[in-house]
Amino acid sequence: MPTLERQQSANKVSLFAAQTQQNLQQVDRSLLSRKIIIIPALLFLLSLLGSIYALYRLYQANNLTQRLLIEKETLRQRDEMDAQFERARAVQQENEQNQAAILRLLDELEHVADGDLTVSATVSEDITGAIADSVNYAIDQLRHLVQAINRTAFTVAESSSHTQLNVTELAQASELQSQKIGDVSSAINDMVLSIKQVSSNASQSTSVAERSVEIAHNGAQVVQRSINGMSTIREQIQETSKRIKRLGESSQEIGEIVGLISDIADQTNILALNAAIQASMAGEAGRGFAVVADEVQRLAERSANATKQIDTLVKTIQADTNEAVMSMESTTAEVVQGAKLAADAGEALKEVQTVSNSLASLIQEISNEAKAQASSAGHISQTMGVIQEITSKTTAGTRATVRSVGQLNEMAASLQKSVSGFKLEQDPTGDKG
Repeated sequence: MPTLERQQSANKVSLFAAQTQQNLQQVDRSLLSRKIIIIPALLFLLSLLGSIYALYRLYQANNLTQRLLIEKETLRQRDEMDAQFERARAVQQENEQNQAAILRLLDELEHVADGDLTVSATVSEDITGAIADSVNYAIDQLRHLVQAINRTAFTVAESSSHTQLNVTELAQASELQSQKIGDVSSAINDMVLSIKQVSSNASQSTSVAERSVEIAHNGAQVVQRSINGMSTIREQIQETSKRIKRLGESSQEIGEIVGLISDIADQTNILALNAAIQASMAGEAGRGFAVVADEVQRLAERSANATKQIDTLVKTIQADTNEAVMSMESTTAEVVQGAKLAADAGEALKEVQTVSNSLASLIQEISNEAKAQASSAGHISQTMGVIQEITSKTTAGTRATVRSVGQLNEMAASLQKSVSGFKLEQDPTGDKG
């Protein structure tokens, strides 16, 4: 019976040892997963409790063989616990090394978070080695990106400043051109009124010439009246000649004004070309401004073409005016000759009639020429209106361009400010990089 009890006690000791081992394994897995430093202390405490309990049961058994078995089992469990303790200590040491490597990497990256791109992470054989290498590559790429942004922002700011100055000068030139065109339009309107007056006088001269023909048919009794009428015609022709001469002088002034407009158009074209060059230097950021500069250049070319047309029309008016003056002078001479013939004898009435017919024809031509000149002057006035409208659009476009360039300059300054917080290495030229 005592043997059976000792056997049962030994079985209980073995069962307790197995449970203790299982509990130790569970505790080992739980504590290792949490990476707690007290693993060795718990293992040692549990091992000590198991040993004490085994000795207590061995003392109760009072059996040498059973005691040896218990001691052997106890030693085996103790060896196994020692092995687990060594594994736990190795895991703890590895965790401590990994934790130290992670803390070192975080300390190095703290400067990067503050904008310092001159630092680099330490590449080692630890668990953070590959991460440090990737971080160094990212820092290097970020450093190059910040340097490129700095250079681009500086270039854009410098180019936009020059462009803004050129466009401002272009806007001032456009405003001056608009004022000059307004003066020319006013002069052309005055010229149109003068030409209409010439046409009206020519129509009146035609009526007088027809009256002279009628008087010539009435006979010698109306010779004196014919002479008076011719004198009146001569005076009117002289007055018409004076007005036509004044028209020629006005045409000369128009030619000078047209030359001034042509110079302004050339200057506008040059300024537009300079603006296009500056826009091309700005690259992608200046593409919108290049379109505006191209539109300004086309407007300047249209202005130049319009001034050429005006110059041609003015030359035509001058030529026609000279011919009209010559015709008027010739007509005056013929009227004087006709008056002399009428005074000499009534037999010269036929010749007077012929001269009167010629005079009527010439006056009709003068009237037609005056009407043509009035039409040409009206066309010139319309052309000047178109030029003035184009110039107004050019001025508005240049002002919009000035605002756009100002916004571009502000964007470049904002871009420089956005990357100014990064710390970069200094290159030999003195620029950040």
